[in-house]
Amino acid sequence: MKKILVVLLVSVLSLTSVITFAAQQYDQIEHVACSYCGMDRTKFGHSRMLVEYQDGGEVGTCSIHCMALEFANAIDRTPKQILVADYGTQELIDVDKAIWVLGGDLRGVMTSRAKWAFSERTTAVSFINEHGGDIVSFDQAMKASYEDMYQDTQRIRKMRAMKKMKMEKQ
Repeated sequence: MKKILVVLLVSVLSLTSVITFAAQQYDQIEHVACSYCGMDRTKFGHSRMLVEYQDGGEVGTCSIHCMALEFANAIDRTPKQILVADYGTQELIDVDKAIWVLGGDLRGVMTSRAKWAFSERTTAVSFINEHGGDIVSFDQAMKASYEDMYQDTQRIRKMRAMKKMKMEKQ
């Protein structure tokens, strides 16, 4: 009886590991944390991005904000493919095929003005009907990321300083 329970327990634990692994996509396993802010890319699977460069390198980020930082820092590298997660399904899609929604009442990841990607126009329109925002191109979403960068960086620094002070008091 003990053997059966042990085998059953091991089977359940193995199945749980397989399901957890399957829920994570390749890029989340290869690039666990954002290359810029260190945030968990699985936790922020709905906003993550991945760039594959012509030289064979890859960089994974948690958001378009951090991808904008990557592009500014890697100006001499040529992207081969740029992928973004669909907000709802978290599946990676080509940034130029994505339907981007800029703005709305939900705060974005690493930014106050949200920039979300959707694989289907109908899903993006439903999102806009519920949360607001406008459909834009990837170029417009990236431009907005650069426009927002200074204020977003100030806000992030302030939040991190407050968190650090709070931790020091404990």
